[in-house]
Amino acid sequence: MGRFKPFEFLSDEIIFTILDSLSSSPLDLKSFSLVCKSFHSLESKHRKTLKPYSTELVNKILNRYPFVSSLDFSLCPRVADKTLCLISSSIGLKSINLSRSKFFTHLGVSSLVSNNCLTLTEIDLSNGISLNDSTASVISEAKNLEKLWLSRCVFISDMGIGCIAVGCKKLKLLDLKGCFSLSDLGVGLVAVKCKQLQILDLSYIPITNKCLPEIFQLPYLKSLALVGCCFIDDEGLANIRQGSLSLETLNMSYCPNVSHVGLSAVTNGVVSLRQLIIAYGSPVTVSLTDCMQRLPMLQSVKLDGCQLTSSALKAIGDWCISLRDLSLSKCVGVMDDGLSLLVAKHKQLKKLDISCCREITRLSMDSITNSCTSLTSLRMESCSLVSREAFISIGKKCHFLEELDFTDTEVDDEGLKSISRGSRLSVLRIGICLNITDEGLIHVGTHCPKLIELDLYRSPSITDLGIAAIASGCPNLEIINLAYSTDITDNSLLSLSKCTKINTLEMRGCPNISSTGFSAIAQGCKRLTKLDIKSCFNINDSGMALLAHFSQSLKQINLSYCSVTDVGLLALASISCLQVVTILHVDGLTANGLIAALVSCRGLRKVKLHTSFKSSLSQPFIEHIESRGCSFQWRDKPFQAAVDARSWKQQLEATL
Repeated sequence: MGRFKPFEFLSDEIIFTILDSLSSSPLDLKSFSLVCKSFHSLESKHRKTLKPYSTELVNKILNRYPFVSSLDFSLCPRVADKTLCLISSSIGLKSINLSRSKFFTHLGVSSLVSNNCLTLTEIDLSNGISLNDSTASVISEAKNLEKLWLSRCVFISDMGIGCIAVGCKKLKLLDLKGCFSLSDLGVGLVAVKCKQLQILDLSYIPITNKCLPEIFQLPYLKSLALVGCCFIDDEGLANIRQGSLSLETLNMSYCPNVSHVGLSAVTNGVVSLRQLIIAYGSPVTVSLTDCMQRLPMLQSVKLDGCQLTSSALKAIGDWCISLRDLSLSKCVGVMDDGLSLLVAKHKQLKKLDISCCREITRLSMDSITNSCTSLTSLRMESCSLVSREAFISIGKKCHFLEELDFTDTEVDDEGLKSISRGSRLSVLRIGICLNITDEGLIHVGTHCPKLIELDLYRSPSITDLGIAAIASGCPNLEIINLAYSTDITDNSLLSLSKCTKINTLEMRGCPNISSTGFSAIAQGCKRLTKLDIKSCFNINDSGMALLAHFSQSLKQINLSYCSVTDVGLLALASISCLQVVTILHVDGLTANGLIAALVSCRGLRKVKLHTSFKSSLSQPFIEHIESRGCSFQWRDKPFQAAVDARSWKQQLEATL
């Protein structure tokens, strides 16, 4: 009697549903496909999205996955025209991301588009600083294109964008941020021809008032960004009879010549506006707040870096609408009286950012905790006049908090004990909080199982005991910053190695950490993508070998001031998706070892090196590495000894 094979009774659709649940784990998908020939074939048919590490494998990948419709080349610094020609034969390609790739030209894009002109709906060519109007002309052939990103394509002019406007009339998203060669002519043509646009980013383009009427007449426009458009002013905006009636998000940050007069014009009749961002612009006056008051659906206002008066804050408090999200980060003029009046009226606030509002005290915090008990996010970095008792009140009255930023404040262990009662907490930033000890972290570890991000930057009183509590109680931890927490040792890393979801680990300036603890991290945290071990003098080649073996997802690493030699660097070079490496003052590294590593690591996008290496690398060699898509950044920084957190803060305060 043959062996019972239950999967033979399942339809392809059911197995595809199983594969959908495995899509977030490439290793699980690979394991599935290796079970048998049938599974191998089914996984091949199921895969629709690919993110290759190297273009050298594209031919094999496309043969293995013939039904792919989305290609993401963000891990490939070099994509040549021949690669795009190869891809062009792929039937049914809908989306391609080339935002981090170089060295292709309009010829490659032409081949790609011509063979997929009816199926392509999304193209991302952001950062294409070598692309020009010829590329834009080619893109215009993609008649069904709905989303196009061209941010920082500085050589595409009005002529090129005009071709796109005429050819791609189905566009719903267009990102032209930083396209300095565009003017009113090209942008105006886009607004006239692409009537289905819903998302438009014109930030940092030298447009003037001339093209604004056409933009605000777009019938389906939901999101408009005009950040840094310095030539737009009140006079031009005042000529707009009515804003776009469908507009939901408007970002006019860094527009110094726009006041309440211009804002009133562009929001006239826009009853659908939900988010308004006017950061780092004109002073916020009562007249400006009166203009915002006339927006009945407004829920999110961001005024970062603006100058406010207490009367303006009071006017915001008098609004009949109820805000959900308010950001006053780095605003000048935020005082207890004005802020207290504001929050007393907006009791439905979910998110509040008062970072660097250095004049507020416990009076403001009492008003916030008494009125805004539904807060899910509270950011108050560098609010140094807020007393310790205020943080206890936050925990007692705000039970729905998910994100807290108390960086550089007076919060202490009692404050952490209070806020940790809210088991919803997922993000906690308490860097440069000198009153926190292990006792506070134990409370967090015991009561906050949903914690995903923890920032302990420059926490001098934290030891292995506190980190062990976090590692034990927060199994979902993904991001942790231990930089300059000088008392932690290898035992902390042994504890954290059990948090297998960690992808970002910063522990620069931790002199008591060695390769022993680091090796445990390398073996336990296989999802690491970003690692900073600068000034961890006792980490050497043995740690690098294990990191190279287990952490194949690593994209970024800082090795400065470590004890790594040529051997360790060569081991790292075997990581196929490694993109950014910083190497300053690594005494064990030679020019020959560096050269060998640079040759081996073909996915590198950026290398930061001390200028002492510059004379050891020939110009032809540098040009060869750059031809693969890697850029060099040279630093002439002198050797710096580690400074503990308390001394660092004293030095900082002395300069203010």
